[in-house]
Amino acid sequence: MTMAIQFKLENFEGPLDLLVALVEKHKLDVADIPIDLLCEQYLATIRDAEERNVEVACDFLLMASELMLIKSRMLLPRDPKTDEDPRKPLIDAIEEYRRTKLAAAELADLFSLYGTRTAKEEDDLSPDPTYVADHSVDLLRAALTKIYTETRLSEKTAKEDFSVIVNAPRIPVEVVITRLLDTLKSKRSLPLGTYLRASENRPELIARFIGILELLKARLISVEETDEDAQDGVTDMLSEVRILLTASDEEIADAKLESGVY
Repeated sequence: MTMAIQFKLENFEGPLDLLVALVEKHKLDVADIPIDLLCEQYLATIRDAEERNVEVACDFLLMASELMLIKSRMLLPRDPKTDEDPRKPLIDAIEEYRRTKLAAAELADLFSLYGTRTAKEEDDLSPDPTYVADHSVDLLRAALTKIYTETRLSEKTAKEDFSVIVNAPRIPVEVVITRLLDTLKSKRSLPLGTYLRASENRPELIARFIGILELLKARLISVEETDEDAQDGVTDMLSEVRILLTASDEEIADAKLESGVY
């Protein structure tokens, strides 16, 4: 089976790629391209390739003929108010190609970050049309009382258990993050286990853990294992994992301004 061969001229993917390189090399104004200079440089590149026995693809030769045609049309008299600039199609094509290259570079960076990730499919859940607003605490307590009643538990038990849920301490994650950063600025590092065990209750423990994850995601801290004898990332019970501050005050301020979380 015969395979179609696509020739490249040095590092150029096509004639527009070569034109963009020439425009950037000579710092030409794309909106007012000096067609004589561009045509001369383009043909010189083609001739140099042919002298080095490089087979030039037909699309490069086609563009050369287009440049010669535009150059000849520029010599003809025309009315600037009514006649279109012969260079306009070429200028539009170059501009579009440059935007495409910039977009391709941005997409390549995004692909390197997210190309290997997969998204979880959405669960097929039907909305509940009866749930239209937040319920009051009394209504929720009454519902819990009904459940306890049906399970032969007293209303007093329901109120006591529900009060634990309602009155549970609310620990803002941003406050926990700010305190941790202030501590790390003075101490530079903290034992991870000691920091988590110092939580007074479960909500604070959860908030501290979430805070560590947020700071790791923002690359402001690192969590490192300090046992030099550990091999292949495997730690033992005597190993100590520490939280280390890796960002400067300026980086912390920029992250705070960008996220608005801490």
